Amino acid sequence: MTGGERAVGASGATDIWAIGDAYEPYVGRWSRVVAREFLAWLAVTPGGRWLDLGCGTGALSGVILEVASPTNVVGIDSSVEYVAYARTHVRDPRARFAVGDARALPFPSATFDVVVAGLVLNFVPDPVAAMAEMVRAARAGGVVGAFVWDYAGGMELM
Repeated sequence: MTGGERAVGASGATDIWAIGDAYEPYVGRWSRVVAREFLAWLAVTPGGRWLDLGCGTGALSGVILEVASPTNVVGIDSSVEYVAYARTHVRDPRARFAVGDARALPFPSATFDVVVAGLVLNFVPDPVAAMAEMVRAARAGGVVGAFVWDYAGGMELM
């Protein structure tokens, strides 16, 4: 692909970052590094039901599966391409990925022990609604956590 071309995904997406194969080598690999630090900081007891809100290509979900010994992980993302990539590349029977809206999660209240969002809240049209949904989806006494990009220098490369 030359510098002037735009990638096109299965759904017709033309944003280069909307396609898992393009996103993963540049951003996804760093997402896994940050995910390890985030999970160490959370210090959650192993096990439990996890929700990865805005799962993207599955980087955070994959690290959760490696280090947190979850009962299961559900990844939700609005991108058909990212969910397809995660389903193909995160091969663990405890993981399930689906297309969904962070502002209206398709789960009953108090479904998950841990609800996390990595590098996604900056991109949700209403992050307050998404965070409220994270809290709603977590059981009483559960853990809700998120980390975001620091755009102090702007978004010149995005």
